[in-house]
Amino acid sequence: MFLQSTSKKLLQLAGWSLRRSPPNSAQYVLLGAHHTSNWDFPLALLGMRAMGIPFHWVAKHTLFFWPLGFVLRKLGGIAVDRSAAHGFVDEAAALFSSNDRLVLAIAPDGTRSKVRFWKTGFYQIAVKAEVPIAFGYLDYKTKTIGIAQGIVSSGRIENDMPFIRDFYRNIKAKYQDRVSDMALRSELE
Repeated sequence: MFLQSTSKKLLQLAGWSLRRSPPNSAQYVLLGAHHTSNWDFPLALLGMRAMGIPFHWVAKHTLFFWPLGFVLRKLGGIAVDRSAAHGFVDEAAALFSSNDRLVLAIAPDGTRSKVRFWKTGFYQIAVKAEVPIAFGYLDYKTKTIGIAQGIVSSGRIENDMPFIRDFYRNIKAKYQDRVSDMALRSELE
């Protein structure tokens, strides 16, 4: 309770507001877009704590060195080696099977830089784990941190991406010039 109230107060002092309407589910993938700044993570962490939502998140494994790795894991971090295809989707789906309550946040950009296409692991995990996808966001224009209900995947990402794009189209990132086009790799080939 102390962390929650302290997080709320810090965000209020900084002029941020919270908007919360997550899925009516104890388990979901939380899409975190647009990720363009180093400030995104601490603000998201404060926002989730202020909303009282315990969550896990993924980040590149190189951030999880000692002693920082210990702290990041305590904050819900899960290290991912992005250079090797090693079954992360299966591992993440298994986490949902073994936890009655799990919110797993994933930034589909995969980096703070502008990318040509989004990584689709968030979608594959949601389909495999049979959990909804909520839309997490930091709108720097309105200084709003929020979670929106999102979608239940159809199993066909090309059918669901228009809904995802429509939601994020008006969310303003800290660095708007780094926002990706939210394209899928298959759409660019």
